[in-house]
Amino acid sequence: MTYPETLNYLYQNLPMFQSIGASAFKKDLTNTIALCEALGNPQNKFKSIHIAGTNGKGSSSHMLASVLQAAGYKTGLYTSPHLKKFTERIRINGQEVDPEFVIGFVERIKPLIEEIQPSFFETTVLMAFDYFASKQVDVAVIEVGLGGRLDSTNVVTPVLSLITNISWDHMDLLGDTLEKIATEKAGIIKPDVPVVISERHDEVENVFVLKAGECHSSITFASDQFNVTQNANGFYLVHHKNRQQIIKLDLMGRYQVKNIVGVLASVDELRKIGFKISDEDVASGLSEVMSRTGLRGRWQTIGESPVIICDTGHNEGGIREIVQQIAETNYHHLHMVIGMVKDKDVSKVLSLLPTDATYYFCQASIPRAMPADELCRKAESVGLKGSVFKNVNDAIKAAKENSSPDDFIFVGGSTFVVAEVENL
Repeated sequence: MTYPETLNYLYQNLPMFQSIGASAFKKDLTNTIALCEALGNPQNKFKSIHIAGTNGKGSSSHMLASVLQAAGYKTGLYTSPHLKKFTERIRINGQEVDPEFVIGFVERIKPLIEEIQPSFFETTVLMAFDYFASKQVDVAVIEVGLGGRLDSTNVVTPVLSLITNISWDHMDLLGDTLEKIATEKAGIIKPDVPVVISERHDEVENVFVLKAGECHSSITFASDQFNVTQNANGFYLVHHKNRQQIIKLDLMGRYQVKNIVGVLASVDELRKIGFKISDEDVASGLSEVMSRTGLRGRWQTIGESPVIICDTGHNEGGIREIVQQIAETNYHHLHMVIGMVKDKDVSKVLSLLPTDATYYFCQASIPRAMPADELCRKAESVGLKGSVFKNVNDAIKAAKENSSPDDFIFVGGSTFVVAEVENL
């Protein structure tokens, strides 16, 4: 098969969550375990760090990978979903997986796929494990896809687990209370493996404490250990015990304050188990996350005069942070290019959005996308007014045409909206 034929086989024959939603989610690890065993359990052939959370797990994964790269470790990174190219999901030291490996892997396990009938995600997880094992990485940072306990990545036994935060998302799959959602995330905690929780939340902290106790795992609430404040232009003041330092981060979202503490606490835990990571490595890694790992779509500037920012935040917690940062931004008038998916209750998110903006409702080119006209009707019910566009980039073009140089354009509401932005 050619590379396009290989991708078409994966997309067309395997259930894909980002396209069809919950029906692609497998509520057990049977398929993943069978696939791993058939390939000699590649997930056990390298050290790993496992990262879950409602928001921030992607940014934290990339930050930690960048720090490890700066420290000289050959570092694998598995994240999802991709924005532009399938190969973004699997990287070593920032370099995307070779398409030739993708072709060879799929051809090699095609009989297994036909027999086991795994999902798209289960297959790509195994692909990452096999790639990292074959390339003999020193360590791999593995981002959970959805939840934790039943996520396909949860067959690893990591040297460290990190859970970023808990908020409302995927309630149909993870539970209708924060405690239930936290329980699913806590499922990545493994016996005798230290766990870091980026944020302490009173309503769910006991879930993590109890699970860590059952597993005899040390637990660190990073927000208790580190105090981080954002200054300006990506500089952060970090207080830890009797020390303070200034760190430069090339990710501009103010919400990264919450992620930095989890990363710094994780570095401390890694040092305890033998990883050689200097303060200089931390500073270098955090200042060059985008260039080292290829991360995009986190409060990313994609235009000037007017300023255009895109962000992949898409649930209640993520949108709340985005709205707060917009409120702290200077502009004459606000334009919001927004699209969402149809299998979520969008009412809470819409109610958070500013009513004094001009809206451009659009839809990504995936089956899960909420039709733009339906989103517009829902938005109007909470006082948001605007126009409907079938295409993300047509919506951006209209926003630019209606803007003055000192206006502000935000693009987001869904990872898949950001993924379709031209020249991202």
